[in-house]
Amino acid sequence: MRIGIEAQRIFRKNKHGMDYVVLQEILQLQQMDHENEYFVFVKPGPDRCVNDTKNFHIVEVNMPSYPLWEQVALPQAAKKAQVDLLHCTSNTAPIWCNIPLVLTLHDIIFLEPRDKSNKSLYQNMGWFYRRLVVPRILDKCQRIITVSNFEKDNIVHKLGIEEERMAMIYNGYNEWFKPLSSPRPLDGLEAGFLFFLGNTDPKKNTERTLIAYSNYLERSCVKRPLLMADLDKDYLNGIITRNHIENIRDKIIMPGYIPNADLPFIYNNAFAFLYTSLRESFGIPLLEAMACGTPVITSNTSSMPEIGGPNAILVNPEKADEIADALIKLESDDAYYQQQKEIGLKRAQLFSWKKTAEQLLQLYKDVFQKSNRLSERS
Repeated sequence: MRIGIEAQRIFRKNKHGMDYVVLQEILQLQQMDHENEYFVFVKPGPDRCVNDTKNFHIVEVNMPSYPLWEQVALPQAAKKAQVDLLHCTSNTAPIWCNIPLVLTLHDIIFLEPRDKSNKSLYQNMGWFYRRLVVPRILDKCQRIITVSNFEKDNIVHKLGIEEERMAMIYNGYNEWFKPLSSPRPLDGLEAGFLFFLGNTDPKKNTERTLIAYSNYLERSCVKRPLLMADLDKDYLNGIITRNHIENIRDKIIMPGYIPNADLPFIYNNAFAFLYTSLRESFGIPLLEAMACGTPVITSNTSSMPEIGGPNAILVNPEKADEIADALIKLESDDAYYQQQKEIGLKRAQLFSWKKTAEQLLQLYKDVFQKSNRLSERS
């Protein structure tokens, strides 16, 4: 097979969720598949994190904007490479493309009722683009991959996709997420802090989580600091002012964007990880923290119970008191704390990028064989 993989943003410096997923899939396929030929289509960037090998060709395609890159440059490059199928990995795909398409549809949050409070121009533009493109490409996709049974059922129910065109393939986590006997200390921050990956996206539930943190500080004898990443200070100030939670201001540490390479040390130094989103299609950080032996407080909604497992600490993310109660219990009950560490370590062993890539390769073979049969009939 000649397999095309869209990986537009993996060379950018500050990667995010979907970028990491396709990057790890590509690296695993490079290790395991030396038979088929791959063409990985990327936009030029400073972090060249994948190199050419004998059967993997990195094709840099330059275009000034995401829509032009995907809708114009990508199908042209894929056609030139004569690929047998094209895997588009980040929710959208070219509307006009005669090559058999495989689409990874991580979620359909952009088609669901929307919280009007999102002020991020970047997120708003992505929301409009996906709402425009996705309905126009679904019927053209040979297979649609998603990343949890929750999201698969959601897509089938809300979009009417036939079950036989859907595939569920779990994400994995990197092997360097593991317990460290002596994790590198963090500058100016002692071990034992709380960790939360909140941002301005309403689904991340940042406001209620910070209200819960304020509640925790009022009740705790330890009063652990909270490490957060990627949160605008004006946004934080608005939350503090609206909710009269001034007690959190001096306890929050915001270093800005956290490189993925630093996360194992952060999880290992953290007392607990808060993953209290309103809605997730999978939740890689949940896995990463569990794999490091860090107790996780997560939500009882969407995919998080599926990934965290039946013994995870599950709370109603809309009730700040439940989040605070879970923190206090972890802090006051050492046996319970140790039990949650073991539960997470055991649960994480069910997932790996190797398993993800093996299932992905089998799906490519199925699509290729089906396309050949259709070509022979016509």
